[in-house]
Amino acid sequence: MRLIIIAGVFSMMFSLFATPLLIKFLRRRGRSQAIRISDGNINYPEHQAKVGTPSMGGLAILGGTLFGYGMAHFILWRPPTLSAIMALALMFGLAAVGFADDYLKVYKQNSRGIRARTKLLGQAFVAFAFGYASLNYPDELGRTPGSTALSFVRDTNIVLPAILFVLLVWFLVTAATNAVNLTDGLDGLAAGAAVLTLGSYILIGVFQFNQ
Repeated sequence: MRLIIIAGVFSMMFSLFATPLLIKFLRRRGRSQAIRISDGNINYPEHQAKVGTPSMGGLAILGGTLFGYGMAHFILWRPPTLSAIMALALMFGLAAVGFADDYLKVYKQNSRGIRARTKLLGQAFVAFAFGYASLNYPDELGRTPGSTALSFVRDTNIVLPAILFVLLVWFLVTAATNAVNLTDGLDGLAAGAAVLTLGSYILIGVFQFNQ
């Protein structure tokens, strides 16, 4: 429990400190994505308000996550866990897909970014790799980060086939990632909208820890 609290505090401190600096840096360098004001005969005048909004704000979230995790393990002198490394690899893998999208939008001024099919293929590759690795690479105690056994409030007797588990991971990863993308596209404030969701995951993590 202390590990989670310490990591959360340091991640929050990093994000609060780094985000304003990152925004100033991106604005100074003119790193804002091209905004689509019209699409054929359809106009989007409400998108005009987003012109000049810096992109690549996810760098602060990535940095905060890595900094918080590293500081918590350093302070408590605990080695990194396999499950956390896989979760970080999943996060940075999806971030790489997002960076490629932002690169086209910011540096090439292409408001559409990478093609939807290419983005979905990239997300699928990362999700399938994570799903497979989470079932096939046990830790020093012989436990794998992923489990095919389903549980709700309590454990159940339902065990998924491995292929179905990997497909479920792919669906959840793709759905969650694109839900953030769509929300960010609507108001440009995905971080604020994600607070409630991330708070729910914290409660789930605390519940699982106590079990």
